[in-house]
Amino acid sequence: MKFLFDFLPVVFFFIAYKFFGDLPPALIDVGNQIPGVDLQQSNPKHAIIFATLVIIIATILQNILHWVTYKKLEKMHLISLVILIIFGSITVVSRDPDFIKWKVSIFNWFFASVLLGSLFIGKKTLIERMMSHAVSVPKNVWRILTYSWGAFFIFIGVLNYIVAFHYAGVDDENWVNFKLFGILGLTLVFMIAQGIYLAKHATPVEDESKD
Repeated sequence: MKFLFDFLPVVFFFIAYKFFGDLPPALIDVGNQIPGVDLQQSNPKHAIIFATLVIIIATILQNILHWVTYKKLEKMHLISLVILIIFGSITVVSRDPDFIKWKVSIFNWFFASVLLGSLFIGKKTLIERMMSHAVSVPKNVWRILTYSWGAFFIFIGVLNYIVAFHYAGVDDENWVNFKLFGILGLTLVFMIAQGIYLAKHATPVEDESKD
């Protein structure tokens, strides 16, 4: 469920882009109340600008909902929101979708650098700090997982760059489809593979409160 929750803003981005031309004009007018925004449904190029506004709002609401539900905010969500606001705002103001496309690569490369950097800073990797309360595995397994996730984030960032600027070209729709189905599908497959690997080496951490 958390995996799907994390991808909800991307789903809204996809829907907003696909149905931009069929949305009630009043909804577009709401977006046009923002200074510097002048969306025209007759212009297909404005669909990705509108979708960018939608994903910014959806990500803000995602953080609010997470706070209301769990009384805390996730660092990954907050970092994603900050990067999104920066690149999304530039996209809307400049009307250049290249910036929102770059956001995906930069986001993934940022987390790759954080994960791989944790191999050399401190006694525990970031993944070990996040998951060691639930499962216990040998130290080398945490390092392998960290290398794997770091490499995966780098791969997704590079793949996004290739699709956005070399394969999709000026066709935003190809990239929008990849952003939802390609990245979501690859992430799901990778998570399942990592879960199977972790399960082979993991033992549950005993709840000390029962003693």
